[in-house]
Amino acid sequence: MTHIEIAITAELVRDLLRDQRPDLADHPVTLGARGWDNQIWRLGDDLAVRLPWATQSADELLRKEHTWLPSIAPRLPLPVPVPQRLGEASALFPRPWIVTTWVAGEPADRAPVTRAAEAADALAAFLTALHQPAPDQAPTGRDRGGPLADYSGGFAHQLTSATEMGLISDPEEVRAVWDDAAAASDWAGPALWLHGDLHPANVLTTDGTISGVIDFGDLFAGDPAWDLAAAWILLPDGATDRFHAAYQPTPDTATLRRARGLAVLKALACIHIGEAVVRGRPGGKVTWGPPAHAALRRLIAAHR
Repeated sequence: MTHIEIAITAELVRDLLRDQRPDLADHPVTLGARGWDNQIWRLGDDLAVRLPWATQSADELLRKEHTWLPSIAPRLPLPVPVPQRLGEASALFPRPWIVTTWVAGEPADRAPVTRAAEAADALAAFLTALHQPAPDQAPTGRDRGGPLADYSGGFAHQLTSATEMGLISDPEEVRAVWDDAAAASDWAGPALWLHGDLHPANVLTTDGTISGVIDFGDLFAGDPAWDLAAAWILLPDGATDRFHAAYQPTPDTATLRRARGLAVLKALACIHIGEAVVRGRPGGKVTWGPPAHAALRRLIAAHR
């Protein structure tokens, strides 16, 4: 992952606002977070400025959020970063940037869910509201959204790498969860709106329960299993059954099987990202490892 060479500072954010959004330039600016693709700077009490600082694809993802999320957000029962203004590339900063509403809370990789029942209900209500049929012109997934069989090569690579690095001790049981999921029938319903990247760093908590969802850059239309997988990584032991009961319409068996496979795929990716810090590689997030390991343990236990 290569970061841009320009230093993103509070003064740069203020200069961008003075240049393109002068009505907001007098608001206080403080660093919120340095994420995978973007830096988030808090703007006053209620707004945030998000600037892409890594992968070039982040530019496209910001524009997608600006186009689609404002029409989806009003029906969602949890706070989300609703786009307010879109800034364009300029001599000050070579990439587009966005002003959104500020969403309070701590990322779940740093402040995990502790109130299992409340969090299961909150996540189910959020996904029930989000997972509505999308229009024909809705975006498709970049590197996700297809039949699980299309991702078998990527899964095998992730599993082999994790095994050889000594990151997991039960690769055959992990493989069994994936194989069962890949054998399930494909989604035959309408393409539904999906968040597309629900993992602990993109979900916020307050007082032990889920209080917000951020980073809709991977928003796309497709199989709800891609989002339902998140329950295994976000929720503590014993909470997935309550989540599945609360989510509507009740998922069929094939969808739950696909969700388990996609949760395995996400968990392996997060384990590798967590390990990158230990091995001195760029882009690592040490807090991503523990919830991913816990998810694999729960998925294996559920499959036995």
